[in-house]
Amino acid sequence: MAWGSVALQTVVGAFISYLTWMWMLRHYPATQMSTFTFLTPVFALVFGVVLLGEPLTGQLVVALAGVAVGIVLVSKR
Repeated sequence: MAWGSVALQTVVGAFISYLTWMWMLRHYPATQMSTFTFLTPVFALVFGVVLLGEPLTGQLVVALAGVAVGIVLVSKR
């Protein structure tokens, strides 16, 4: 089980995420990439709820809204 977890982290965490990042750099200007970087906590929360069945509490929704507002403020010119 432990080796399977290490293998999964290697394939998904390192290889696929690296390929996705390189694809995004090729298709989007580097200045727009910061927006995708800021979305990491949003994706982590969504995947935790959808894939792992974690509870979505009101506090998490408020925190997610705060992150979204922060992304919008930082991304404005």
